[in-house]
Amino acid sequence: MATRNAVSTNKFAGIISKPGKAELADVVPPLLAWFREHQYQIVVDAETAPYAPGVEVLAREQMASRPLNFVVVLGGDGTLLSAARALSKAGIPVLGINLGSLGFLTEVPLENLYATLQNIEQNCCNLDTRSMVHCDVLRKNVSIASYDALNDVVVGKGTIARLNHCDVYIDRLFVSSYQADSLIVSTATGSTAYSLAAGGPILMPSVDAFVVTPVSAHSLTHRPLVVRDTSEIEIVVKTGEDEAYLSIDGQIGMPMMDGDRVLCRKSEHQVTLLHTQGTFFDVLRTKLKWGQR
Repeated sequence: MATRNAVSTNKFAGIISKPGKAELADVVPPLLAWFREHQYQIVVDAETAPYAPGVEVLAREQMASRPLNFVVVLGGDGTLLSAARALSKAGIPVLGINLGSLGFLTEVPLENLYATLQNIEQNCCNLDTRSMVHCDVLRKNVSIASYDALNDVVVGKGTIARLNHCDVYIDRLFVSSYQADSLIVSTATGSTAYSLAAGGPILMPSVDAFVVTPVSAHSLTHRPLVVRDTSEIEIVVKTGEDEAYLSIDGQIGMPMMDGDRVLCRKSEHQVTLLHTQGTFFDVLRTKLKWGQR
């Protein structure tokens, strides 16, 4: 953990919002007023713009070109994942405000928004740095796409209700042939997402590892596998005439063809999350209802 001083002579911040959230009409105007009171220059994304008249509007990907002290994300984990991929290359910290329900990443509840912002002003906010996974898609040994994911890279079946087939290699060593609905390569952060739902282990975010988790594997002996994040994980798609699909954080992706290879490794970019209180275990107890009757 490190501490970032958000106070400077010229202060800049951004707001990114989940589309279609009714709460935004009540949340955004007073948030803008707080920023103006504290002498911030503000940019917002298109989803926030209807509630922020007169404020400069930028696409999320363009926000990384601005010297933003931090960005407030209003929504749930899905909104934060999208924002994180857009901002990670610039190292802009993200403050996730939970307007949803579960929210492992958007851990700050709405009622704590202004107390958290005040802590940022007083330099009392911690930085939590999260690793990402990078994947390259190779077709006939030619790279045709590349992505970074905060949570996970998933190779799954397409529209045909058949098992997905793929071969997996770790550092060029053959591991196994998998027959499953999907195969997940998750970061430590993503271990509490799709991988967890598929029976994978929970990793502390600071653990330098990936989890390879099959979803509904045909063989009962195929279990989740934890590997170092210095490893290269290669997935060779064996679709035949069936369909497969590559999914990045469950939000973007592309169709896969027979023989396509997905090479996964630790990304050179990281995501920086702002938070002021609580631990990872506090989040687990709250979100997973541990110890509650």
